[in-house]
Amino acid sequence: MSDEPTLGEVVRRLEAVHQDLKEDVRELGSRLDSKVSIERYDYEHRARDDDSRRMSERVRAIEEARDADARQADQDRRAAEDRRRSDRRLVFTALVAPILLLLLQTYLAARGAGS
Repeated sequence: MSDEPTLGEVVRRLEAVHQDLKEDVRELGSRLDSKVSIERYDYEHRARDDDSRRMSERVRAIEEARDADARQADQDRRAAEDRRRSDRRLVFTALVAPILLLLLQTYLAARGAGS
């Protein structure tokens, strides 16, 4: 009979097991409360994907605008160079060419080629 536990000891052991189970259930409950539901996870994942997509589109639009500005600046630079070239031709034809013609006429008149 000494090997068998007394009724009081069995009750104490059952109460200890019951108390351990209560603590385990509380711990599991708190762990489950800290977990995210699959619906919320999917929602957050979709929202993050949407944000990433919008950010990529925005970056792409900014890059396209920058490229368009660069192309426009290049065209403006070429147009300015063309204007400078045409201005040089105009200056040559308006100022230098008449002076050269005047000098040529003066030279020819001095040599007597006109008479």
